[in-house]
Amino acid sequence: QVQLVESGGGLVQAGGSLRLSCAASGLTFRSYAMGYMGWFRQAPGKEREFVATISWSGGNTYYAHSVKGRFTASRDNAKKTVYLQMNSLKPEDTAIYYCAAAPSGFTAIGAEYEYWGQGAQVTVSS
Repeated sequence: QVQLVESGGGLVQAGGSLRLSCAASGLTFRSYAMGYMGWFRQAPGKEREFVATISWSGGNTYYAHSVKGRFTASRDNAKKTVYLQMNSLKPEDTAIYYCAAAPSGFTAIGAEYEYWGQGAQVTVSS
């Protein structure tokens, strides 16, 4: 049984920061050795958008252009938790943020991810 539990969402003013957490459980040894975690977001009336991805092994990261330089993905393998540090937040960052797990691929494609968290609301006021 795989479970991804997100926390850390909230309301912040433009220019502020938030840190999202995603605690993973139930992933296989192979998933932790070769898998990736992704962050996606979806604003009302819009399609789901890729934000960032990070590998469990090595911590390799890849970011969407819209968040590059402002957001930082990281992971704590001991806690089996991934994080998304969001700085210099803009109103257009307002969305529900989802973490997801993929077996491999270092991918920005949502369909490649097998498991998803429940989502965390991030609201950025102007």
